[in-house]
Amino acid sequence: MTTRSRVFMVDCQVTGIAGDMFLGALIDLGADVSKVTEAIRSLEEFIGCKGLEIEVKDVIRGGLRAKKVDVKAEETRKMKGVDLLKAVEKCLKNLDLTIEAREYALSTVNTLLSVEAGLHGESVESLHLHEVGEIDMPAEVVGSAVALEDLDAFKSKIYSTPVAVGGGLLKFSHGVVSSPAPATLEILKIKGFPMKGGPIESELSTPTGVSLLVNLVDEVVTFYPPMKPLKVGYGAGTKDFKGVPNVLRVVLGESVRHGLFRDEIAVLETNVDDVTGEVIGHTIERLLEAGAKDVSVVPMLTKKNRPGQILKVIASKEDLERLSRLLIEETGSLGVRWYPCERYILARESVSFELSIEGRSEPVNVKVARDMDGRIVQIKPEYEDVKRVAEKTDKPLREVMHVIETQARKRLMEE
Repeated sequence: MTTRSRVFMVDCQVTGIAGDMFLGALIDLGADVSKVTEAIRSLEEFIGCKGLEIEVKDVIRGGLRAKKVDVKAEETRKMKGVDLLKAVEKCLKNLDLTIEAREYALSTVNTLLSVEAGLHGESVESLHLHEVGEIDMPAEVVGSAVALEDLDAFKSKIYSTPVAVGGGLLKFSHGVVSSPAPATLEILKIKGFPMKGGPIESELSTPTGVSLLVNLVDEVVTFYPPMKPLKVGYGAGTKDFKGVPNVLRVVLGESVRHGLFRDEIAVLETNVDDVTGEVIGHTIERLLEAGAKDVSVVPMLTKKNRPGQILKVIASKEDLERLSRLLIEETGSLGVRWYPCERYILARESVSFELSIEGRSEPVNVKVARDMDGRIVQIKPEYEDVKRVAEKTDKPLREVMHVIETQARKRLMEE
């Protein structure tokens, strides 16, 4: 299984996510528990606490077995935001972690502290910590970074469902507020991460949990991506809800996409039978200039067996209404059909290089298509460049095209 074919799926759509749930799920998935606990214990040297204890055990939540992680310590001094950040930085430097793991942990802590500071109208330097200052947060962040690295997650594609945030009221250091907590909601807002209320009246997602989530996930999906599940990990929350297992599920799998990227688009269609070829041609130009990805015309028979055309437009969802309006105005159609559509695609880029042919050097551009593993699948020279070189060298177009493709592939493979 190649690195990019590995898939991680964080399923937090039922009972949300908390730091201990996420760490428990990663350990249950197969992360080395000794590495994780040793990393957390090393925090004691830098955080103001003593007697740090870590317990990892199996518990039952709603009839399901899951891993529960508890971290306890006696607090010896109050820390400000900047003190906590420096302590985590020092701890991470002492651990044998990759750059990706260290950056992930620091990004998670920075997200939490900056949000808390903003909510309280303070700077991170002057921020007095309450819930965030307890040992749980740094322990869960450092432990999760170590576990994710041990599972080779940072080299995988990581998906998540929209996160459940629960509902009702909750008490914290500043009084009673609605769920989700202000910090949880602010983190989701800043990162543009989708959430859903319910399904029960309780705080289901914590600031630490969502910060760990939003700094990790590559893509949010409603349904699981095409994958072969290989391992499943369950992390337990503290509470035991009636009728809903309070567990976070994380799935490790193998992609069945064969190295192709997935893209979500919109398809627009309208039938016309009373417009000229000039109007259709002009409409296609306008649509492409306005941002349509592609436009095609399909012959058809309309009522009374009159010949007509279907104008089919591929577009981004954000351009849907604007392009529909343009299509109606240009063709005189009374309506436009649209439907969402998924497609598998290759990553595309335009590359320029100097072509060497018959003792001369010519600048040319080629379109390069690659799969998820970075392999070159297709190289296509720009037609105008091929035509120009063919005319200058008096060589057949097909021969020039072959020379450009060969030289471009060789140079790209050497990079």
